[in-house]
Amino acid sequence: MTEAKNDEAQQNEAPRDAAAKPLAGLKVVELGTLIAGPFCTRIMGEFGAEVVKVESPDGGDPLRKWRKLYEGTSLWWAVQGRNKKSVTANLKHPEGLAFVRKLIAEADILVENFRPGVLEKLGLGWETLKADNPGLVMVRLSGFGQTGPYKDQPGFGAVGESMGGLRYITGFPDRPPVRTGISIGDSIAALWGAIGALMALRHKEVNGGAGQVVDVALYEAVFAMMESMVPEFDVFGFVRERTGNIMPGITPSSTHTTKDGKHVTIGANGDAIFKRFMLAIGRPELADDPTLADNAGRDARRDEIYALIDDWCALHDEAEVLAILAAAEVPSSRIYSAADMFADPQFIARQMFESARLPDGKELKIPGIVPKLSETPGSTEWLGAALGEHTDAVLAGLGYSPEKIAALRSEGAV
Repeated sequence: MTEAKNDEAQQNEAPRDAAAKPLAGLKVVELGTLIAGPFCTRIMGEFGAEVVKVESPDGGDPLRKWRKLYEGTSLWWAVQGRNKKSVTANLKHPEGLAFVRKLIAEADILVENFRPGVLEKLGLGWETLKADNPGLVMVRLSGFGQTGPYKDQPGFGAVGESMGGLRYITGFPDRPPVRTGISIGDSIAALWGAIGALMALRHKEVNGGAGQVVDVALYEAVFAMMESMVPEFDVFGFVRERTGNIMPGITPSSTHTTKDGKHVTIGANGDAIFKRFMLAIGRPELADDPTLADNAGRDARRDEIYALIDDWCALHDEAEVLAILAAAEVPSSRIYSAADMFADPQFIARQMFESARLPDGKELKIPGIVPKLSETPGSTEWLGAALGEHTDAVLAGLGYSPEKIAALRSEGAV
């Protein structure tokens, strides 16, 4: 066996500790591209589920070409596709569609993020799939959900963040709304999708229920994170606005600039913490001021408090600020770049960087697995697979003969 073949065989083998992972034995089919669907199944794959990702033979998931490319393939794909089997299927070809339908018929979970109605037009709607597989849990991730007047509109994470309320409150009051530097709306929806799938599986296990649809709208996933926005508006007519770096209504919690031009976040909004903070920066009169003993009093004087913190930080370099606050047990942190993370002992001690190798042997670091389970931790078994790398093996597992597989390829079905 050649070295390349040997590597491929090792990649396709089940990990030796697969049975120890909490989702071992679950079969998941992914009909997804880019972020929300693929991130949802990535979580499942990291914890032992067998994830089969179905991709178009014509280039596959566009994320393979997003952001920084190495040897023509996205480094993001290496992480987003880890532990997944890649198969290709032409959903416009009847044989390709039949292959996918057979695959779903044997699955525990289907995750898809097409626009509502697309799967129905292909003959892969819920009623059809449920008839094939009554126990199926179908996770449907879309911009606006499967119902409602907006359901047919396209909606990426940016739209979900805007409609869900996050963009409106992000930024400074004198400037237009800004976005976070990542597609956080998609990722939040993916997490809700994974949670919903596991809830549905738990229902089947405990209550003897059948499968069901988990309907996650991106805007609702973001909306669910908006803390007290709804009751505050309903009761007081209060509309939360952009407040820059401060935590609105909770003082002090903000970001400040140090003497050497660095930025640190300080969260001293607990009553006892605030007192320690004021003592640490040489303001004992404020530590003992009864009007500042609780959050309501501090928030009423927040401009004064933030100004004095700004002034104090401007007198000290970042390292000194962090050292003083650490000694006083005041929560604080530098604003981490990737370079800061790579050098940080906490990241290293918690094994938040794993070493892996790309197909050409190049070593690289990838993010560690979250969350950390004490007895059944997740792990990386292989990086994002080559397009269609597992097609033949998966077809064979469904009973397709070598001759039939060759015919499917020649017909353009896979």
